[in-house]
Amino acid sequence: MRRELHAEWTKLRTVAGPGRLLLGIVVLTVAGSAAASGAMTCPSAGCGQDATRIGLFGVQLGQGLVALLAVVAVCGEYSTGMIRTSLTAMPRRMSALAARTGLLAGLTLAAGTLGVLGSLLAARLLLPGNGFTPEHGYPPLSLSDGPTVRAAAGSVLYLALIAVLSAGVATAVRDSAVSAGAVLGLIYLFPVLALMIQDEDVQLVLWRLSPMNAGLAVQATTSLPAMPIGAWAGLGVAAAWAVAALACGGWLLRIRDA
Repeated sequence: MRRELHAEWTKLRTVAGPGRLLLGIVVLTVAGSAAASGAMTCPSAGCGQDATRIGLFGVQLGQGLVALLAVVAVCGEYSTGMIRTSLTAMPRRMSALAARTGLLAGLTLAAGTLGVLGSLLAARLLLPGNGFTPEHGYPPLSLSDGPTVRAAAGSVLYLALIAVLSAGVATAVRDSAVSAGAVLGLIYLFPVLALMIQDEDVQLVLWRLSPMNAGLAVQATTSLPAMPIGAWAGLGVAAAWAVAALACGGWLLRIRDA
């Protein structure tokens, strides 16, 4: 596995795209969170907003670049034909897939951690000016607060799961444009359908099945009993999507020619 990890790391660091996407994940996550923190207001006590979730809004934007990072890393070799060379040098296909997926997840964890910490810092600075003050029931966001730590750590794990999900889809599809469309559609389609459908029971099912809606339930720190799914159970839904996609991609990689 060490040889496969070294090979995948060499491939990723010698092209410009992944590095720029990793930087973009951090920047877009922080920028989106800062914009949300600057836009939301709490004019009076008991305004009912979840300050932590507002401060982590940028994760919903950053996950798009996480998906693109995984798609570029996987499909780039197929578009150039280098996949044949890679599989000749590393004939153990499952080991190569595990190395690539693990590396992508690790890099996403690093970028996600920076993005989430930056988001919380931006929210801590911006939210008090919009009424999220101790007088209104909102102490400054802090990692000494248990629910905030859970929301932050869960957000980072969620981004890593999106990387695994995207790698699995890209391995199965092998085309950059189609893979990106499939992953982004899977991430963002369920929330749109849930808003369009009027039946509340169907809305609830779609919410619980959505990798984004369910996975990001881990960010909630208030009104937890009213959530359609629990924080860690929702992250489990995202993990199930990721495992299923990777298993499908691995099976197709094993039975198909390069």
